[in-house]
Amino acid sequence: PAARPGRATAGRVPPSEPRPPRARRRPTRLRLVLTPLQKAAALGVAATALFVAGAILWQSGVVQQSWRQTGDGLLRLTAAIGFRTSEITVSGRRRIPADQIVAALGARNGDPILGLDIVAARQRLEALPGVRAAVIERRLPGSLHLEIVEREPVALWQHDGAYTLVDRDGREIPGAIEGFEDLPLVVGVGAQTRAAELLTLLASEPELATRVKAATRIGERRWNLLLDGIEDGIEVRLPEIEPETAWHRLAELERNRGLSGRAVAMIDLRVPDRLVLRPGRNLPQNAERPPAPLPPGAGAGSAKED
Repeated sequence: PAARPGRATAGRVPPSEPRPPRARRRPTRLRLVLTPLQKAAALGVAATALFVAGAILWQSGVVQQSWRQTGDGLLRLTAAIGFRTSEITVSGRRRIPADQIVAALGARNGDPILGLDIVAARQRLEALPGVRAAVIERRLPGSLHLEIVEREPVALWQHDGAYTLVDRDGREIPGAIEGFEDLPLVVGVGAQTRAAELLTLLASEPELATRVKAATRIGERRWNLLLDGIEDGIEVRLPEIEPETAWHRLAELERNRGLSGRAVAMIDLRVPDRLVLRPGRNLPQNAERPPAPLPPGAGAGSAKED
């Protein structure tokens, strides 16, 4: 039978109206409002913390050790495939002992050839007293070639009773002096550092320069020269100021007047307009030359050494 209006049929539940969904409440978020000054301060603190942490790691050696281990592993790998030192050749070496060069190079047979620091090795080689310059070539896969430029002796320096070879820079060259006994002898404090200057001066009168056997530095200011011999030669005193002029004057006097043909032991040229001669007991070996009159302004006597 049909159900009556207003009554629910037994066993049936009337449909209920759908309830509207409840709106979910979003959690409240806290916002930190910083001023520009505070933001800058925060960044500074963070950067400082990173810097301090990095410095601690660096000081601990962890970073270097890791990097070194990685690099060593790569070098061992290159050596294993054939890039290792098997030959070392040297050119330009004459006086420097070979063991000094090898020690300064810092490379041995079997070492990874790519592991050699060329710049550092060159600096070690040029630090050797007898080396002026050095070039190192890496000729892969396994050869190292060294070009050595040795310091060239230009004079013998006498000091403290010993003789040492020196170059144009005044640098001492260690080793024996055999074979260089005929080089000019320079004597006195500071003489070795002014040897190049002296040789340039002497070279301006080459004929007279061949007769110079020794030069003594006086008071680190000027030179006394010995011509023709160490023991019985003629002493020439050059001035402190403009020694070149005095040297040219002496050469001109020798060409025109033949001073060395006289019994002269000392020629003093320290005063520009005056010539002082001191007679000697024995004539030099070339005394057979005909006598010539003394130049104007010359006088016999002695000059006090300074």
